[in-house]
Amino acid sequence: MTTEVDDGKVRNDRSKKDALLDARGLTKRFGDILANDRVDLIINKGEIHALLGENGAGKSTLVKMFYGSLDPDGGEIHWDGRQVEIDNPAAARDLGIGMVFQHFSLFEALNVVENIALALPNPGNMAELAKRIEVVSRDYGLPLNAYDVVADLPVGIRQRIEIVRCLLQEPRLIIMDEPTSVLTPQEADQLFLTLERLAGEGCAVLYISHRLEEVKRICHHATILRHGQVVRECDPTKETPASLASMMVGADVAAVSASAQKPQIGAVRLGLKGLSAKAATPFATALNSISLKLHAGEVVAIAGVAGNGQGELFDAISGEMPVASSMIEIDGKACGTKNVTWRRRQKAAFVPEERLGHGAVPGMKLSQNIVLTRHSTGDGLISGGMVSIQQASVMEKRIKQAFDVRVSHDDPEARSLSGGNLQKFVVGRELDRKPGVLVINQPTWGVDAGAAALIRQAVIDLARAGSAVLVISQDLDEIFEIADRIAVISRGYLSAAEPAADMTRERVGLLMAGGAEAQGEVA
Repeated sequence: MTTEVDDGKVRNDRSKKDALLDARGLTKRFGDILANDRVDLIINKGEIHALLGENGAGKSTLVKMFYGSLDPDGGEIHWDGRQVEIDNPAAARDLGIGMVFQHFSLFEALNVVENIALALPNPGNMAELAKRIEVVSRDYGLPLNAYDVVADLPVGIRQRIEIVRCLLQEPRLIIMDEPTSVLTPQEADQLFLTLERLAGEGCAVLYISHRLEEVKRICHHATILRHGQVVRECDPTKETPASLASMMVGADVAAVSASAQKPQIGAVRLGLKGLSAKAATPFATALNSISLKLHAGEVVAIAGVAGNGQGELFDAISGEMPVASSMIEIDGKACGTKNVTWRRRQKAAFVPEERLGHGAVPGMKLSQNIVLTRHSTGDGLISGGMVSIQQASVMEKRIKQAFDVRVSHDDPEARSLSGGNLQKFVVGRELDRKPGVLVINQPTWGVDAGAAALIRQAVIDLARAGSAVLVISQDLDEIFEIADRIAVISRGYLSAAEPAADMTRERVGLLMAGGAEAQGEVA
């Protein structure tokens, strides 16, 4: 499929007779950082093409050049046989390039048809557009009600809006960035059918995902980036997730091991008793009588589609959203009204979903971010009211080494790290404390296979050493890999936590779709 030339650059030997997009030597530099280095990439008509790579490999930079959000510093883009310059997203859409972003760009106060109209150059009559939306969405198996208000819709339906909005622009190439990260297994299956139909109609799809089982399942071809260069191309159907991961990182990725032995379950370290809270805003989710006992030695995972109360649950457990004192206990001590500092002093640790801005202050150095969460935990950072810069520096170096946090220079600002490296740092900062209770929201969100394996193994090892770990995650692969028990949150209700061995993906998907509410109401 590929060969190496003398300079080590992969030469693309695929035929160009069916090429829709042909990138030749695309290069993009940001200061001293070479984000894309002479990238060649051919996407054929009717092809679902995977773009894979570690965090910071250059994927986002490359697709932004295809979509007109960035100008290349070198190289050429050929579209359907002719060289083009894509100066902005409008020019990309005029060519027939559409993009479905990982993070939604919808106005929650508007309805479906209004949101879609804003993205179309000539939306025309709104009633006619509404009919067109409903016809197109139904035809592609992504049914929408054009007059539903976005704020009332679950995230799976919001993903449909993004896709249908793209389809109405009649694209010939759709770029999709982590499209299944907010979908139930059933919704993901429907998306795959839609993509296969689009490919059958001649539309090309450039598919970015860290979920390698998906890539193997639906993609016809894969291009792998590493350090801004194309290092391999392959037919993913002939590979395994492990082989794809090793191509991405340049080495074998260690398998995550939960140990063949059953966990040694100890005392209850985190208890939730009828935890309820009203929605703080019109777009928030109320929590409804959530009960859970988390024991020493185990990992309990909470599955669910984004926007079903995960953030509110994390805020209540961490102390960012006070509730009645008796609703939360850490090691037998009621703490619903206690703040996050008090809870940290009880050997609890918390990793929020948003790493930049919530888990770390962007403009502060890594050592300073350590001080923010560990100044009150008896780690020797504070002496006589003074911060020990030397001790913070020692911790920063220890965490970087233990969790393979890759940085450009010593003790950089948090915002200078790639997403995956910042995630490893934020998780490592909390695990370095060896907490008795760890609550972690989306532990491997958007990180590559190597970083995900490192984080998951560290979480399991912490539990096996006697801590209680609560993982909130939308990634079912992750949940089944690390969890001893699994619960599902849906619209603020939590199902009973059941042994992972007794759960199936289909059952979890049904609970995500609303079955957890029935369980929660019974409880």
